[in-house]
Amino acid sequence: MTSPPSLMAETRGLLERFNLSARKGLGQNFLIDRGILGKIVEAAGVDKSDTVVEVGPGLGVLTRALAEQAGKVIAVELDRNMTALLRETLAGLTNVEIVERDILDTPVESLIGDSSYYKVVANLPYYITSPALRHFLEAVRQPRTLTVMVQREVARQITAKPPEMSLLSLGIQVFGRPKIIGYVPAGAFHPPPKVTSAILHIDVLPERRLSGADEQQFFRLARAGFGTRRKQLANALASGLDLDKAATIETLRRAGIDPARRAETLSIEDWIKLLDAWKAAHV
Repeated sequence: MTSPPSLMAETRGLLERFNLSARKGLGQNFLIDRGILGKIVEAAGVDKSDTVVEVGPGLGVLTRALAEQAGKVIAVELDRNMTALLRETLAGLTNVEIVERDILDTPVESLIGDSSYYKVVANLPYYITSPALRHFLEAVRQPRTLTVMVQREVARQITAKPPEMSLLSLGIQVFGRPKIIGYVPAGAFHPPPKVTSAILHIDVLPERRLSGADEQQFFRLARAGFGTRRKQLANALASGLDLDKAATIETLRRAGIDPARRAETLSIEDWIKLLDAWKAAHV
């Protein structure tokens, strides 16, 4: 038996056949390491009962691997040239649906239809990492899990704990439990990016911590708190929300939070206590 061609050879062959090249403006870096490909699929834990939404399938290498394991794969690709390639090269896979859309402008519900739950797996274009994760986590119908390739430093930010929290880590961890599966060198991609990457897996909480209205107020408080880096929380909130500082200090104290603390030191539980105290003060 002959061994399959390397992913580098396969990638070059597809790009040459369809007269394409990686588009830097769309953050296209194609995975060429079969070992890393296997780790992504394994981390996602996909089986035949799963519907998988893949963002930015590119040349379809990950799409094909997912289709072998999943019941259905919905591959959402913005690049028209790539969707034309995918529709030709994956035509024989009856469980793959190619959608030519910008994921950030596409309601999740319009993709997954009647699926009771779904998983997200993606080699995300790095410039949309944060908005893409928020798009799924803040959706009415959230995924069961997300397994994505992101920049190493972004993965570290997302998994950070107090006193190194950020608006990004808070915004992910309020919805789920993120963990880094492993790091991926630049040489695992064509063309190689200028950064090391990471496989990030997020287990979404079975129930949301907050209702819709509370979620909005939670993030309004958080954005104000993190609005000025390293600023004491009382000052940041009063300034960011254009409120009386004395009243803000009192609200923080009722929540059991020292007004002199900084936003990055607060846990999710602290923020929820602050939200409760804020609601009580603004009935």
